[in-house]
Amino acid sequence: MYRYLRLFNTVKYLKPIQVYYRLYYFTRARWRKCSGFRYPLALSSYSRELTLQPSIDSYVSRDEERFIFLNLSHRFEKGIDWNYAAYGKLWTYNLTYFDFLHQPGMSREEGMGLIYDFIAQEDSLKDGLEPFPISLRGINWIKFLALHKVRDQKIDESLYAQYAILMDNLEYHLLGNHLLENGFSLLFGASYFQDERLYTKAKEILTAELEEQILEDGAHFELSPMYHEIMLFRTLDCINLVKHNQWIVDSGWLIEFLEEKAVKMLGWLNAITYENGDIPLLNDSANGIAPTTEQLNDYASRLQVGHPDTGSESGMTDSGSTDNRFRIKSGMTRLKKSWYRKYKNDRYECLIDVGHIGPDYIPGHAHADSFSFELRINGKPFIVDTGLSTYETNARRMAERGTAAHNTVEVSQSNSSEVWGGFRVANRAYVTKLEESDDSVTATHDGYKNLGVMHTRSWRFEADKITIEDSLSTECRAVARLHFHPDVTEAMIKKHITIHHSPSTIHYPPSPIHHYDYAPEFNKTQKALVMEIPFEEKLKVEITL
Repeated sequence: MYRYLRLFNTVKYLKPIQVYYRLYYFTRARWRKCSGFRYPLALSSYSRELTLQPSIDSYVSRDEERFIFLNLSHRFEKGIDWNYAAYGKLWTYNLTYFDFLHQPGMSREEGMGLIYDFIAQEDSLKDGLEPFPISLRGINWIKFLALHKVRDQKIDESLYAQYAILMDNLEYHLLGNHLLENGFSLLFGASYFQDERLYTKAKEILTAELEEQILEDGAHFELSPMYHEIMLFRTLDCINLVKHNQWIVDSGWLIEFLEEKAVKMLGWLNAITYENGDIPLLNDSANGIAPTTEQLNDYASRLQVGHPDTGSESGMTDSGSTDNRFRIKSGMTRLKKSWYRKYKNDRYECLIDVGHIGPDYIPGHAHADSFSFELRINGKPFIVDTGLSTYETNARRMAERGTAAHNTVEVSQSNSSEVWGGFRVANRAYVTKLEESDDSVTATHDGYKNLGVMHTRSWRFEADKITIEDSLSTECRAVARLHFHPDVTEAMIKKHITIHHSPSTIHYPPSPIHHYDYAPEFNKTQKALVMEIPFEEKLKVEITL
């Protein structure tokens, strides 16, 4: 019974269009399987040579016959198996994205050989002909062909057939970044093939989805800094495409629209990026996947995309970056619509999450992390998010999304939002109260309302101290956790952390300190320390800088 209730509490948030397309694609697939339907894998087409400025190099993922994705490598001894699935679907997806076409040192001859090898195996492809990898591969092939001034009929016929498959399988059942990636790719396909049908659909998707998915403060609405960087990268690539190829009739309007979004996104990214250029690993975020903040700022400058505004139009107060050094003013940065707050002074940077987990109808990249935070002292990470190491539906994925993996309060061993199944969320926490000043924030969420508990957390920021107070509306068993960076020792924890258990004060508490697996990248973990602080109603933690 519980499973059905959880499923209902998940599905009830979906948009009608998602439900419709899930049913439609499911029914169509069953009918097509019975009828023996197959897409043509080559279609007659006309392409044009495109002009593009150099983009951003991809991470190195190919070395001779060895491919490295998600920190897992495999060498194909007897030819590439484009369906290789031993490392999971995400690894297979990465293999078929063809990002490696843009890694340093990739030659025209090698790239062409890889494309031809893929085409030769198209009739046996599985994951590689799904709409998401088609979308990314289409962009990568077109950018590669433009860079090397290649006009090749066989490649064009394959690519045009792939765009026909994409058009027939647009990811309206998922929405979010998936549909946006479809739209970005269709714009590239439309320009490359001068196809009005592709362009009409690309424009429809991009205008609607960028309006919805880019919040007023510039954040991508799934609230993952990593996905934000990826969506910004695609937006800049589209600006590059439209600026330098004037086939599109309303290109002036489209450039203005895309630049407006890019400027807001740059503003948010620069505000949330730490002083050294790192991003916080909030929600589904990992290093080594997306272009860095510095690379994106540089690319925007080369495209002459304006620097982010520092005023209210960007949805921020006391924030904004005016150069490529990721610098923001001291004090409180309020990212209003994405619900992040960042306090910065000469000693520390503290980023806190005081909002909802993300869009209700697509929370797949959200974690049960309400009121979690990260802290850097003198430019070095001290308290960190545990990170992301896998997208596989397993115990590790469940743990990394759970409340116990974040720097917040877990009540009765329950998650504040009901994450399950890898990318699903049933009941979820909502912020019911938020009060703030220039040096303090207090918020309440209802993630434990099924237990009869409301959780209130306040942060007070001083020049050399942060005070965090937790209050539960009902006395119950709770645990607050602090996850430390692998470089942080127990001696450093003793130096900086003071716990106040009302009515007594314990300068260094006998709270258990355990090891946990810090995951800064996919499939890469390091041992680090976590402090678990049990309490029943009220707790005060002081972090002295």
